[in-house]
Amino acid sequence: MATDNANADGFGEVSRIRGVVFEYLSLGASVAGLVALGVLLVYVAIDAFDLANASPEWLLTYFLTLVVPFLAFCLYSADDRAVTRRALGVLGGGLVVVAVLFTAVEALVAEIPRLSWQLAYLFVVATPVTAYLAYVGSRGRAGTVGFGLLGRLIGGIAIGLAVGTLFLVFDELVWFLAYTLGVLPAAALYAYGRWRSADRATTAAIPVWLAGTVVAVILREVVRTYPSDLIIYLWTLAVPIATVGALVVDDRGSRTAAAAAGGVPLAVATAGGFLARSVGIPGSTALIVLVVTGVPTAVYVHRVVDAGEGLVGMALPALLVGGALAGALVVETLGVPAPDPWLDVGFVTESPSRTALEAGLYPAIVGSVIIIALVAVLSFVLGVGTSIFLEEYTAGSGLVGSLTRLLQVNIANLAAIPSVVYGLLGLGLFANLLGLGYGTAVTASLTLSLLILPITIISAQEAIRSVPDDLRRGSDAMGATRWQTTKNVVLPEALPGILTGTILALGRAIGETAPLIMIGAATTVFSAPDSLFSRFSAMPMQIYAWAGFPQAEFRYGVVAAGVITLLIILVGMNGTAILLRNRAERGT
Repeated sequence: MATDNANADGFGEVSRIRGVVFEYLSLGASVAGLVALGVLLVYVAIDAFDLANASPEWLLTYFLTLVVPFLAFCLYSADDRAVTRRALGVLGGGLVVVAVLFTAVEALVAEIPRLSWQLAYLFVVATPVTAYLAYVGSRGRAGTVGFGLLGRLIGGIAIGLAVGTLFLVFDELVWFLAYTLGVLPAAALYAYGRWRSADRATTAAIPVWLAGTVVAVILREVVRTYPSDLIIYLWTLAVPIATVGALVVDDRGSRTAAAAAGGVPLAVATAGGFLARSVGIPGSTALIVLVVTGVPTAVYVHRVVDAGEGLVGMALPALLVGGALAGALVVETLGVPAPDPWLDVGFVTESPSRTALEAGLYPAIVGSVIIIALVAVLSFVLGVGTSIFLEEYTAGSGLVGSLTRLLQVNIANLAAIPSVVYGLLGLGLFANLLGLGYGTAVTASLTLSLLILPITIISAQEAIRSVPDDLRRGSDAMGATRWQTTKNVVLPEALPGILTGTILALGRAIGETAPLIMIGAATTVFSAPDSLFSRFSAMPMQIYAWAGFPQAEFRYGVVAAGVITLLIILVGMNGTAILLRNRAERGT
């Protein structure tokens, strides 16, 4: 029976004014936070790329040769006149508004340091409009093809350089043998299983990979010398083999087209390998980049050509490269004053120095890549395994249930412990008790894994809990075991949420400094580590060291370049994880 008093349950009288005030206060706080963060990033970018010394002619040249063609491509892909009118209106009107407001503020209030109205227009108007049009254009067919191709090229180069860095840091022979004895056979088994619908072959890919890696470590002590050029030829042969295998798996591709497409990567890999050796680039790193970039690109181009839609989008990489080259040619020909950025190729390939102009971040980048790779593997395996056990295998009542609830409370409390405490734990447990060394990569990886493990466990548990019980009961009704239900039903549904939590946890780990200080990580090293037990530095540690230098060039330019490099690596890592998460969501 319904009660006559609508507020008898204690909900209280609803105040619409309070609701509106709360809504606008929340909006204002969000906007203020985003604006503050935006201003900070703008000034960091200005210092890192020396944009304060960029002439208006230089900005206009690259805007016309690089930005305008890209915007035109996005508008062409969107094919929406309303979007075109709005974009042109904002770009034109924003130019006038920013110029007037900027001039008025400097005339009536105070001069804004290191910022001109052209730079203000670039960051306040041009950048948001470009991002919006890129999003809108990517939804069109031509934009989908163009951004897909561009993403495979940039992502392949980034992943190839990261893997090549690890390849050079550790024992090159181990990596080569592990690839030859583990990765290639596993990839061949997986491709054969997908092609022939043989589940056993697909399932056997991971055990074969693990066994090949173990054999590679054993053979390392037997095979100590090998011809360096052998790597070039074997990796060259791996490119067409992997391409043909990937294309054959594609249901829409024919064997003839697959075999024909394998010849192009073969020629590119051969030429690229010898070119890399001639200019001094390690052949293994160059060919890793070619494999990781060429195979996905060849498969993607094959699918686009086979579909016959959006072929214009394949011109996007050429459009961007051509625009950058045209801008550089105009600047060089006309003698336009150009900025001298701190963040350049030398900064990411050279070692630290006491001179600001010669300072580099390469050893710290290598250290961060090693740490984050190990942390990702350790935290994901341990975190997901723990969450599966707690959610799917422990009892909910009795003594076991009480112990499980106690463990849950402790995990939640561990997530709130300051990071410096984990640094002390890593110092006492891994460095002193286990003797893994002070400031070594393995000590840092284990310490940071403990730091983010509670976050990974909690987020994975929430993702597993969100899977409806009806799916579990349906699997049980079909006679599946608990492990089969977990592997085939629960984990595929929960994987997007698990990856989201892992992304947030890794984002915290890569920027931590306090635990690294506590375990004795070096603030500056002049060579990349050559093993997991070598002394190392990480990007946050190196940036922290530079911030204490008295020279203004270090405290502004070099530190800003280091921050931008750290952000680029963080965004690239998160972007890769987000793509994997989105693919998992589409799969479910």
